[in-house]
Amino acid sequence: MGDEYLQQFLDETTWYNHIVLGYLLPTNLWYPLPHFLQTWLRNYLAGTLLYLISGFLWCFYIYYLKRNVYVPKDAIPTNKAMLLQIYVAMKAMPWYCALPSLSEYMIENGWTKCYDRVSEVGWLPHLLYLSLYLVFVEFGIYWMHRELHDIKPLYKYLHATHHIYNKQNTLSPFAGLAFHPVDGILQAVPHVIALFIIPTHFTTHVGLLFLEAVWTANIHDCIHGKLWPVMGAGYHTIHHTTYRHNYGHYTIWMDWMLGTLRDPSDEEGKKVM
Repeated sequence: MGDEYLQQFLDETTWYNHIVLGYLLPTNLWYPLPHFLQTWLRNYLAGTLLYLISGFLWCFYIYYLKRNVYVPKDAIPTNKAMLLQIYVAMKAMPWYCALPSLSEYMIENGWTKCYDRVSEVGWLPHLLYLSLYLVFVEFGIYWMHRELHDIKPLYKYLHATHHIYNKQNTLSPFAGLAFHPVDGILQAVPHVIALFIIPTHFTTHVGLLFLEAVWTANIHDCIHGKLWPVMGAGYHTIHHTTYRHNYGHYTIWMDWMLGTLRDPSDEEGKKVM
């Protein structure tokens, strides 16, 4: 890639920095910082706001506005439990934000297969690449998640932090990012590895990384959406109670193929019996 082409990526990340930091902070606090630190600060502030605002709105809707509609009263987590999840997530957030900042740095330096505009490849190849990207991420997160359970030291020192939330009344949308920071980074790494293998639209990559905060909130709200083949909260709640099933991220395909799928409908049938 030529310098002029790489400049497009740098211009785009600079624009993102100016939009987010310009609205949230006085210019003298962020403008003198090196570009990489500006990018990290932008990711940190945007990620924190997305996590807190989406989490608060989600909880307010399902626990208060729709109380006893989606979640039974005895299954609503306590405020103390949710505050603990926020505390764990906020401790990890500075580290989480290092990963998208690093991926943007690698993209700006031409080390990846990213492209800047859909028009560079055309819509059909773009959609094909996006599909391959999502399949690769699903495959990578499934195996990363499964190994965090199967390799005992990884579970004990990393993933167990997240699995203290092992009952419906301890899970909430705020649990979605309540991980040990290394655990959270490892599970997001497939998003970055994909950039070296699959041509990827830059803005789509950044958007998908940040949508992880919303997606993980969704799969921890304990509401079974029954939208096949999506790996919704009904499946993921089972994962938190059995520890050995439903490792997938967006869909149930990997669990179905590898024999680790457990369907919420089967669990409901057992309760009725």
